[in-house]
Amino acid sequence: MSSAPHTQTPTGGGRPGSEPGRSGNGWRRVLGVPSLVLLGLVYMVPLTIFSTYGIVVELTGGRLSAAYAAALVVMLFTARSYGRMAQAFPFAGSAYTYATRSFGPGLGFMSGWSLLLDYLLLPMINYLLIGIYLNAAFPAVPAWVFMVVSIMAVTALNILGITAVARANFVVVGLQALFIILFVGLAWASVSGSGKLDLLAPFTGVDGAEGFSPVLAGSAILCLSYLGFDAVSTFAEEAKNPRTSIPRAIMLTTVLAGLIFLGLAYISHLLLPVGTFANTDSAAIEVVGAAGGNLLVAFFTAAYIAGSLGSALTSQASVSRIIHSMGRGRVLPAAFGHLHPRLGTPVVPIIVTSGVSLLALVLDLTTVSSLISFGALVAFSVVNLSVIKHYFIDQRNRGTGSLLHNLLLPGIGFLLTLWLWTSLSGLSFSLGLSWAALGLAYLAYLTRGFRRPTPHLQLEDA
Repeated sequence: MSSAPHTQTPTGGGRPGSEPGRSGNGWRRVLGVPSLVLLGLVYMVPLTIFSTYGIVVELTGGRLSAAYAAALVVMLFTARSYGRMAQAFPFAGSAYTYATRSFGPGLGFMSGWSLLLDYLLLPMINYLLIGIYLNAAFPAVPAWVFMVVSIMAVTALNILGITAVARANFVVVGLQALFIILFVGLAWASVSGSGKLDLLAPFTGVDGAEGFSPVLAGSAILCLSYLGFDAVSTFAEEAKNPRTSIPRAIMLTTVLAGLIFLGLAYISHLLLPVGTFANTDSAAIEVVGAAGGNLLVAFFTAAYIAGSLGSALTSQASVSRIIHSMGRGRVLPAAFGHLHPRLGTPVVPIIVTSGVSLLALVLDLTTVSSLISFGALVAFSVVNLSVIKHYFIDQRNRGTGSLLHNLLLPGIGFLLTLWLWTSLSGLSFSLGLSWAALGLAYLAYLTRGFRRPTPHLQLEDA
């Protein structure tokens, strides 16, 4: 493995030496704002609200809607920072690219390493959920069979290319949208015919709910539901007009997802205004069953499985692009930085991600979720600080308006992210810091004991 910096200069779709509709690094520019937003929404899984429904309802005293509203406010600041950095550096790599260009390859490597942890494990959660739900529906078939089949299908679609992923996402979003429409319609018919309604109950909670700190604790958990806007930034080299389309898609994804989450939480509490459940993990079944009985529960299961498959599809596509970006810079072996000559996809990173996903056969949701939390907050922190470093310090954009955009807003985003750090469990810190230590040791190897420059991807502005 070479430790020397590797330079690749993107030429853009319309420059000499590149094909029309391709970025200079071989990516096909086929994604518009609607496709990018779909990728983000599928990554988030609109029905993800039901994954932690019982946990957060009990934690907040029935104020799930208030927790989602607070989480949306927090995430809008960080989503805006991602959009700002995508304007400056419209390349694949997300926080890795932004940190490298703003703070140098050393911090860029450590940021990318932490983000890599986040993205490598996100598909795994979806495979775990697929195995759990389908095994419950078909007990005769072991959960691992559903997991392996799902991994193989998702890998094949990603190798075929981002167009196949985008088309599959239309089906996934359509199925979940149909469930949401049915659920909201049936739930509203039920609550409107039940007599007096307390329209503020989803925000005030059940009797005995006191203080705002439980709401903030709940929103800290829910913030990780918004990781889809981060995934959008990794498709910058496959987007049409990335300097404008990526920022728009990031903000639209965040707002739309927030409204979906908030709306579903609101109507769910009106339908079943409780603060505890018979089984916290299966609270979603109680809520959905209250709206439409067993038939709607069956449809919910199908839509949820489809959403998990779509999320796995998008998250695997996203992490493969981060690995590809690091391979191009020789931060990882050069084989990771190659695209398939005909399909134009990073086949080696996709296969490696699938191999990591097989750990779903032996790991549990608690361990995986703890690691994802750590990686996500590293990325959020670095990107907010990158806006300040790049625009306010390096570019010296310090006028009245620039002070707001380049210092105050990203500064608030960083402080809000710091608050989220306080919600992490001891397990999250111990596992996350262990991963960071492993990355530091690998960086020491790459740089021969920090005596050589850190390898990184050098890009020209598109």
